[in-house]
Amino acid sequence: GKLLKEIMPFSKYPSVSLTALCTDISTKILLAGSKEGYVMRWSIGSFFEDVQNSKNQVKEELCWRAHSTKVVDLFHEEEKNVVVTASIDGSVRLWHATNGYYLGYFGQPRKFELSEISELILPCDINKFPTIIKEESKYMEKKKKSEYPLVLDREK
Repeated sequence: GKLLKEIMPFSKYPSVSLTALCTDISTKILLAGSKEGYVMRWSIGSFFEDVQNSKNQVKEELCWRAHSTKVVDLFHEEEKNVVVTASIDGSVRLWHATNGYYLGYFGQPRKFELSEISELILPCDINKFPTIIKEESKYMEKKKKSEYPLVLDREK
């Protein structure tokens, strides 16, 4: 019950209410579903390896819009490398866990094709493609203090 460490994870998007969480079996990744229908994939393995090391951080690796409404549950099926999400709209969708590609929905007439992704498709209510977050992304970098800060010149 004691707080091990308080962290501020890096994220591309502003803070949103998280409505569902799950990890893989080895606790290397954390998947979070949001009130706005997004799913975010976080790398948490290095954080748990050495809690005392302040350089180990939780890093967002992937973000995609899974539903147009709140994600109420999700889980990661590691053997097939898929994420299953459920929303308050009643839909249950299947996603590729590594890149967030849409694989289909439960109740569709065709079989799920998990082996090969030939083209990137989206559900009919989603128009944003998955975003893979690179470690070097500018929003992750800490802002450096400027050597020449702006100064108010009242004469100008």
